[in-house]
Amino acid sequence: MNPIVHAELSWLAAQGLRERRDRVLVTVAGLAPDVDGLTLLAGEELYGKYHHVLSHGYVGALITAAACAAFARQRGRVLLFSLATFHLHLLCDLAGSGPGWPIHYFWPTSMREWFWAGQWNLASWQNAVIGLAATLACLACSLRWRRTIVELFSLRWDAEVTRTLRRRFLGEAS
Repeated sequence: MNPIVHAELSWLAAQGLRERRDRVLVTVAGLAPDVDGLTLLAGEELYGKYHHVLSHGYVGALITAAACAAFARQRGRVLLFSLATFHLHLLCDLAGSGPGWPIHYFWPTSMREWFWAGQWNLASWQNAVIGLAATLACLACSLRWRRTIVELFSLRWDAEVTRTLRRRFLGEAS
């Protein structure tokens, strides 16, 4: 699945957290498994060999959740949400990264592969629909919580996007 969709789904999952900082941390946890994608910098062969291996497992989940909790305001909740979004990423990869691309969840203690027989290609209609739905949901958050995923980058930009969406869909005055 596309990293942007991983971020959107993780940010959406974090909406139960009060602090922007904690929502950012949970979103980072949902992106963390793709750290092993940096193996692409060493060439396609290493990428093909190690992506979905090095950080797509329980060790990566525990390290990521602990690191996110250490920087969080609501440590316990961020720990749990981080574990959830990390595993949501893995679930999305199992479904939508392409047939025949396993996850090695138990690495480094085991190279056992996890597959799902119904895997679909990365460039599939399923991923497109999930991506569109996630984007629309992220924008719809402006109507309920007065924030969008843009808060990850800039509070000022987020305020502008939120104000525009609320004016358009709720008829709020400037």
